[in-house]
Amino acid sequence: MGSPSRPVTGMPRTLTIAGSDSGGGAGVQADLKVFFALGCHGMSAFTALTAQNTLGVQAIHEVPADFVDAQIAAVADDIGIDAAKTGMLASVPIVEAVARSVQVHGITRLVVDPVFVSKSGHRLLSGDAVETLIERLFPLAALITPNLEEAGVLLDAPITSLGDMRAAARSLYAMGPHGVVVKGGHLQGATAVDVFYDGGEMVELAAPRWATEDTHGTGDTLAAAVTARLAWGDDLLTALTAAKEFVSGAIEHSLRLGGGFGPVNPGWRLVHRTGDP
Repeated sequence: MGSPSRPVTGMPRTLTIAGSDSGGGAGVQADLKVFFALGCHGMSAFTALTAQNTLGVQAIHEVPADFVDAQIAAVADDIGIDAAKTGMLASVPIVEAVARSVQVHGITRLVVDPVFVSKSGHRLLSGDAVETLIERLFPLAALITPNLEEAGVLLDAPITSLGDMRAAARSLYAMGPHGVVVKGGHLQGATAVDVFYDGGEMVELAAPRWATEDTHGTGDTLAAAVTARLAWGDDLLTALTAAKEFVSGAIEHSLRLGGGFGPVNPGWRLVHRTGDP
């Protein structure tokens, strides 16, 4: 006979509300890998299915908004949610459904990654949904995590310098979230600098810039890592600092897969070299 089982209790419960990436590098698949790597029980609510690989997005199948709501309700009512994140939300009805669900189920630790366009340039959020995202979801967010392009769309102005990032963080904070991080990975320089603002503190977070084009899933990985750390009880800046270190390692140990942009490696702390036990 085997030894008696010892069920684990007290593991943080984290939910990703996002699109699927059939190539496994971003979206729900990447989020669940990050949650596992950071000691959380990961759950998912799919907003869209994509036919996707390292070369780009070939097709998108949007999930009905009422089914998105049903997925969130299923896990919230039974398992519970300590923290959640959003990624690809696709359309106005889905954004509205997610905002309602967040309020109904009392999800206060919410990270909103305003995903507009895939790395290969495919549109992932309809143009008319941007205002709905700002009006309905940003005020519910503990943190929003736009990159430079996304911040530029939200503010209708290009973000091309560290000074622009600081100003953008203040302007985005005025849209209602509790905190903002403007990600500066697309700027040039020896370090990748992100700017955090929570209405009082303006903090610059720097990490080495690794010489690789295999960065698919970087934004999802950062947002998921923040979500995991919030679920463990970290405050915003502590969670973001830990997530920045985590995503830097995931980029350093990124995976050379496929013929396009390979994915970052959320399992880098578990397996530093592919194939090692």
